[in-house]
Amino acid sequence: MSAPSADDRQPAAKRRMPAWARYTILRLLLIIVPLVILMILFRKDYWPLWTIVSVIIGFSLSYIFLKGPREAMALELAERRAAGPVVKGDDADEDAEIEASERREDGAGN
Repeated sequence: MSAPSADDRQPAAKRRMPAWARYTILRLLLIIVPLVILMILFRKDYWPLWTIVSVIIGFSLSYIFLKGPREAMALELAERRAAGPVVKGDDADEDAEIEASERREDGAGN
């Protein structure tokens, strides 16, 4: 039995990580890595100070080095917003039922 050739195999659907997830992970790394380094190099008793310092370092580094991922995330979010809300079939049915019951209550209250 031979291995299937490249022509026989169906191409697997490659799903890329969403831009917001990639950006969030990179930002967390830019905060956690300095925190770990500070905790190793200096006294662990000052962990609140090292946490604040590492957050400042992480925000500064992400502002400087993560311009591309930040813009990709903003573009992805803008495209999702421009596409409009995702309305499923049962959501529309539920909305119609709610509106009908509100009309009945308004009619009964008069």
